[in-house]
Amino acid sequence: MRSNSRRHELLASASHIVEHLGMEKLTLEAVAKHAGVSKGGLLHHFPNKEAIVTAMIEEFGDTFFSELQQKSSESNEVGKWSRAYIETTFHDPQTTAALSTALLAVLFSKPELLAVYNKKNNVLQEEILNDGIDPVNAAIIKLATDGLWFSEIFGVGILDQDIRDQVEERLMKMSFEAK
Repeated sequence: MRSNSRRHELLASASHIVEHLGMEKLTLEAVAKHAGVSKGGLLHHFPNKEAIVTAMIEEFGDTFFSELQQKSSESNEVGKWSRAYIETTFHDPQTTAALSTALLAVLFSKPELLAVYNKKNNVLQEEILNDGIDPVNAAIIKLATDGLWFSEIFGVGILDQDIRDQVEERLMKMSFEAK
């Protein structure tokens, strides 16, 4: 268990570096220093930077999708996957921030690893589209939620809080509209 805990700490340090300093500052030395371990301690878990980035997208992606699955399992109503996606993306900053940094790290260092995330995202997309609501509304919910999330990741076109709240309210309302 301690080994998994240390591994998670190392990935959290890598995520912090990407989020606050940028991808170019993500080095083995920087991760070790931020996590308070020796470089050898880091190498025990991750032999190179690529292994860190790969682990980030796998672990943070799994956490994000597990959170969605857990939230969607709390309801049998139509639109449960859409609402889980909205709720997680809008209100779980720790989970979405970790996934955001993992996606950025992958995009800037090893874009082919996006396939790992994309495979899970395609399953999610199918769950949302087959969620019992109008498929066009479901697609709009997914695309609008993604758009808001990505605008916040990149700091471009960020909505003020009032409009953001209204967008969320409208998307949630759409998620209850059965076919």
